[in-house]
Amino acid sequence: MTMTASILDRLSTEYPLQPEVIASFRENGHVMLPELCNLAEVDEVRSVLNGAVARLNTEVRPLEERDTYGKAFLQIMNLWVNDKAVQKFVLAKRFAKVAAELMGVEAVRLYHDQALYKEGGGGHTPWHQDQYYWPLDTVNTVTMWMPLVDVPIEMGALTFASGSHKSGFMGSIEISDRSQSEYDMLVKEKGYPVRNQVMKAGDATFHSGWTLHCAPGNAGTTTREVMTIIYYADGVNILPVLDNKNRENDLDSWFPGVKIGEPALSRLNPLLYSR
Repeated sequence: MTMTASILDRLSTEYPLQPEVIASFRENGHVMLPELCNLAEVDEVRSVLNGAVARLNTEVRPLEERDTYGKAFLQIMNLWVNDKAVQKFVLAKRFAKVAAELMGVEAVRLYHDQALYKEGGGGHTPWHQDQYYWPLDTVNTVTMWMPLVDVPIEMGALTFASGSHKSGFMGSIEISDRSQSEYDMLVKEKGYPVRNQVMKAGDATFHSGWTLHCAPGNAGTTTREVMTIIYYADGVNILPVLDNKNRENDLDSWFPGVKIGEPALSRLNPLLYSR
């Protein structure tokens, strides 16, 4: 299935942000934008994304045979390079402009997209910081998280530790049982307000790369279908990966041919919006 020209045109229209929305994002490290896509757009986009996920998913093990990370969701990355219809969604100016305005930067590039489909009966997503994985020399990173179905708490709603982004890097802890345990204690010690973000299909959250977040398991029988897009400010460089194997892997995967200290751009990182 392909998205019609009318849908593509809508995804290039603007979503106006009020100053208080931007201020809330910068204070809390996350914000929810209702109806970033309307239901007509979601219906068509969902068909495209579900088709791509079905074709590209390689996880066939039953849930009981997977580790904590594997039980959390089916994860398919960079769908945009494998599917022309998905590409129109991922590269949409509407979303990129919102990302730039929330961060207060002139222009943004694509880091990568990923589908995060939490199956019925799927496990929890442990507390973690996304930017632990990213070899980017900037705090100006943000993830858009858009459900394609309604997501109540019991289906795996995204949960944020508000204000945690202000602390920046909190340790070399990859997403795991350990990150859940240690960051859960930290959230309580620091007294970060915890926000469970119930959402409708087409709503979207944006959260900073350093914002602690997690999600409960999916207690339902249907899949929590979510598409994410990660943006970063144009003009930043690649950090040293040092002993961080995860950053080294991300450097190889998302910045092919780019070396430490060089500008963070490659054929996989198109400029999506510039003021």
